[in-house]
Amino acid sequence: MSGSEAHDVKKLVRSPSGLRMVPESRAARSPFGLEEPPWVPDKECPRCMQCDTKFDFITRKHHCRRCGKCFCDKCCSKKVPLPRMCFVDPVRQCAECALISQKETEFYDKQLKVLMNGATFYVTPARSEQSELMVCRLSNNQRYLFLDGNSHYEIEIAQISTVQILTEGFTPGGGNTRATGMLLQYKVPGSEELGLMKLTASEDFNSNKKLSATWLAAMHKAAKLLYESRDQ
Repeated sequence: MSGSEAHDVKKLVRSPSGLRMVPESRAARSPFGLEEPPWVPDKECPRCMQCDTKFDFITRKHHCRRCGKCFCDKCCSKKVPLPRMCFVDPVRQCAECALISQKETEFYDKQLKVLMNGATFYVTPARSEQSELMVCRLSNNQRYLFLDGNSHYEIEIAQISTVQILTEGFTPGGGNTRATGMLLQYKVPGSEELGLMKLTASEDFNSNKKLSATWLAAMHKAAKLLYESRDQ
């Protein structure tokens, strides 16, 4: 195991929103994570921020754990897993946030495992004409992309600036395309320069091609979550 993949100590933290299992070091947190939002103060929300129902002794107010806004029970009744904020149990969310969190569940349950298991690509570094067959995978702590062959590269996920999925078979209707590779641009540690890697799926075996396409689709989803985390 690489030093970049060493076990990160986690601690159980209780917040008004619920129990969270977070790394002790802030630097060790997942680049896909989101910070807990500040709650809208009770005195600033006399009515539900969705249906405008007035709060009273019968109609109680609840805060969505994802957006922090204030809702009545009817508009904030769903309890949904929220792994991007490291919650141990499903937490209360408004309908809009619950839908987003439910869509993200597939990434954490399936696509994250695909990225960690890895896939084989021909890797071409910037300013090089030589490609090398390498296994590319996401580290177990989600913070690094490892590329292993005769050479070894570790790219910090947080330093990735752009991810461009390469496809072929484009039709006017946008159908029948398949992912064949990826261009990865990232900040080189200790430098102002941007590094560039081109990953191309191996054509040797059909099973490898299918696995590579699945890995690329998962990486595309990971990039979207990464951009959202930065925009928070």
